[in-house]
Amino acid sequence: MRINRIREDDVTYWKTSAWGIFVASTLVAAPACADEPLFGYIYTTDTLPKDQSEVEQWVTLREGRSQGDFHLLQTRTEVSHGVTDNFQLSGYVNLAYANVKGNTPSGDTVPPEVFADFASDPARRFSKARLESVSVEGIYRISSPYTNGVGVALYLEPSIGPRTREMEARLILQKNFLDDKLVFAANATLGYEWRKLLGDSSADPTSEEFVTHWDKETDVNFGFAGSYRFTSNWSVGGELQNEREWAGLNPFKASSRTNQAWYLGPTMHYGGRHFFATFTTLFQMPWAKDYANPAAESFVVNGITNADDFEKYRFRLKVGYYF
Repeated sequence: MRINRIREDDVTYWKTSAWGIFVASTLVAAPACADEPLFGYIYTTDTLPKDQSEVEQWVTLREGRSQGDFHLLQTRTEVSHGVTDNFQLSGYVNLAYANVKGNTPSGDTVPPEVFADFASDPARRFSKARLESVSVEGIYRISSPYTNGVGVALYLEPSIGPRTREMEARLILQKNFLDDKLVFAANATLGYEWRKLLGDSSADPTSEEFVTHWDKETDVNFGFAGSYRFTSNWSVGGELQNEREWAGLNPFKASSRTNQAWYLGPTMHYGGRHFFATFTTLFQMPWAKDYANPAAESFVVNGITNADDFEKYRFRLKVGYYF
C-alpha cells in the first residue's frame, strides 16, 4: 500500500514540476523568434536559420482511462541545427515511465504500447521505466508562409530502440494572417512501427503471435491547429488531432483497421529572444472507434477508447533555448 502511494506521489510531482517550469518561463521577457514551435503536437513550417542551434526538452504526461489507474510519462531531449535556412536536422533521446493497474474495460492490467514488449501480470500493477528510442529528424521547407503566401514542408523521422523500429513521414502546411499574428497549421502523418513482442501462450500455436515476433502497425494522423499572438511574446490557440491505426503495414486495407480517436484542446506559447515555452492540454473526444473487436469486447467505453496507445488526457510542455 505504501509503495503504491509513493508512485502516485511521483506522478503528482511530475505534474507540479511541469507546470512550475511553464510558469517560470513567464519571468523572461524578450522579442519572439520566428522559428519557435507554437503548438505542442502540430508542426509548423518554420525552421532554424542557417548555423543556428537549439536545445529543447519535451515532457508529456498521458493520463487516465475509463477505469483503473493509467499514468504514462514520456520525455524527449532534442538538439537541432539549421543546416541551411530551409533544412533542419535534429537528434532525440526518448525516455518513458509507466504506472498502470486495471486499465482496460475487463479490469485487466495491460501496459501502454511503448511497454508492450514486457511481460505483465493482468492482476497486478505494472510499473517500469525505460529508454524508448533514439531518433533523427529532418525537416525541409519547400516554401515559406512569410515570402510565398503558404508554407509547405516535408518531415522524416526514423527511430530505433531496444525492441522497436519506427519511421514517420509528415506533410506540414502553414498559412498566416493579420501580419503573422494569426497562424494556422495542418499536418498529415504516416508512421510505420515494428515492435518485438513476446509470444502469447493463449494464441493459436500455428500463428505468429504464439512465438516471439515483430508486430507491425501503421499510424495515419491528421492534425489542425490555430494560434493568435495577443500580446508581445504570448500566443494562445487550440489543436485538433485525429489518430488512426492499422494492423500491418497497409493503411489502404479496410479489414486491418484497429482503432480511431480524436483529441482536442488549448495551447499557450511564450517566445523570447533565446527562450521559449509551449504548454498544451488535449482531451480525448467521445468519438472513438474500435474496428478490431466485437461490441462485447470493445475497448471503447462511452465513446472513449482504452486501447494501448490511447488515454483520456494529454499534457505536453516544451521548453527550449537558442544558441
